[in-house]
Amino acid sequence: MGETTDAAASAAPTIDYLGVYDADGGVVGEVRYVIGHLLGRAECALCDITHTWRRKPAWDAMVARLGASFALAHRNEVTDAAAQAVIAETGLPVVLARDPAGGWRAVLRRADLERAGGSVDEFERMLLGARGTGPSPAPPAQDARSSST
Repeated sequence: MGETTDAAASAAPTIDYLGVYDADGGVVGEVRYVIGHLLGRAECALCDITHTWRRKPAWDAMVARLGASFALAHRNEVTDAAAQAVIAETGLPVVLARDPAGGWRAVLRRADLERAGGSVDEFERMLLGARGTGPSPAPPAQDARSSST
């Protein structure tokens, strides 16, 4: 139950994914994000990957190829306590993978999603690399919080 260790996580098969936006859902949350984004005050790399003014058809096609479910949620819509605990540790936006035992682990973090540059193809490459069924992901960027500077 809950988060798994890195060693166990790499051996555990993924049964589904949860992508969590660094934005609130609902009318007010959506409007706040759009205005903040236009003013350069709100950014969400996962939003850039999945949407333009609507959800990208390339996103839907990629999800169909995955062979696992992929849910998207805004930060205020996540109700699973184990997922919330991983989110609190890793920050947002984030893509979580759930193993058959119900444990969540972060597979793509903010820096990874930013490296995708809004590209669904690059996101897919990184996700498949993270689950060991495709090309290896680019080396992870050092998180500013763990920087030695």
